[in-house]
Amino acid sequence: MAPSPDPVSEAAEYQRFLLDQLGEDDPAVVQAETPGTLRGLFDDAGDRIRARPAAGEWSVLEIAGHMLDGEVVSAARYRWILAQDEPRLVGYDQDLWVERLRHNESDPEELLAVFEALRAANLALWTASSEAERARVGLHEERGPESFELTFRLIAGHDRNHLAQARRALGDA
Repeated sequence: MAPSPDPVSEAAEYQRFLLDQLGEDDPAVVQAETPGTLRGLFDDAGDRIRARPAAGEWSVLEIAGHMLDGEVVSAARYRWILAQDEPRLVGYDQDLWVERLRHNESDPEELLAVFEALRAANLALWTASSEAERARVGLHEERGPESFELTFRLIAGHDRNHLAQARRALGDA
């Protein structure tokens, strides 16, 4: 019988994975490039934008929908961290969100427009924040303490991870 997974170790591994995706790159630059990269992937996908590469895998549009969900959740987390003292940061089930929010039925242009607007607002919030504000911490219910800066860096790694996944879904990687 395999040992049950250790949630703390899994959370730390996930953080390391996303931070490795970012490397030493500026997270704001990476995040600023993402909307254009997504638009290019949508163009490349053409009529394959809703096609799932295999059973249980997401289409390019579902991947983009998941990235939008991540942006929505991060927008709230950033604001909670900045405005409250050590707020609780709720996790979410990404598969349920993709399924129940029916991202594969979304209008690609509308989804991208919402993502672009939210991303621009989040980048502006980051740019306006001080070093002290970036060090403020929220308490993620699955991963423990996470600062605004760490959360922001994780989203940049998240972008890279899912853009690569979208390329694979199109057979480009």
